[in-house]
Amino acid sequence: MSYRRPYRGTQPEYLFPPYASTVKRAPSQPLVVLPHTLSELTAPVFGYGEVKPGDSDLTKQHKGEPQGERIVVSGRVLDENSRPLPNLLIEIWQANAAGRYNHRVDQHDAPLDPNFTGAGRILTDAEGRYRFMTIRPGEYPWRNHYNAWRPAHIHFSLFGQAIVQRLITQMYFPGDPLLEYDPMFTCVPDVKARNRLVSTFDWETTMPEFALGYRFDIVLRGRDATPMETRR
Repeated sequence: MSYRRPYRGTQPEYLFPPYASTVKRAPSQPLVVLPHTLSELTAPVFGYGEVKPGDSDLTKQHKGEPQGERIVVSGRVLDENSRPLPNLLIEIWQANAAGRYNHRVDQHDAPLDPNFTGAGRILTDAEGRYRFMTIRPGEYPWRNHYNAWRPAHIHFSLFGQAIVQRLITQMYFPGDPLLEYDPMFTCVPDVKARNRLVSTFDWETTMPEFALGYRFDIVLRGRDATPMETRR
């Protein structure tokens, strides 16, 4: 049993020299393609009982309000035939409004926010929908090349019906001038596929006088598949 391979150009290459770390970790020999087995469908799955309703609101996880612009991020998870995928576990993590992660490894000279951890999760509903309330993340420097800055982004992790079914991607924001300079974004060869990583402003989910809405639909396979970071 095997799955159809991604369409050419829609997924990042293992080796993309402008993204410096791929030079060290990209395979130096041809890949050995392993057949898919039933373990991908029958392996253990994370318990859904641990996902609480409030886990999807990153602005209410502490006693105080986090700093920054409140945003609503929502969308649907679909297969290649536009069918919704229910009961998928989606986890997100991100930097705070100042562009710093709440993690000991992040030593960026920007303030931490005691009221923002930067992580949340949710299960998709029967129509494959999800919704997060969070803070728009800030840009931050990284040492990939001279004066390198990462665009504002949110990391997405999607778990299927088994632990081995996991995909990771990133969501970007429309109109960000840093996108064209970011090798994590430009490493997707197909421009249309690359732009599927960019969310769209959404009037329908924008909350009057409170939060802007952004829509980010995720397609798991096919010509319109969302680029994934399965190797990172």
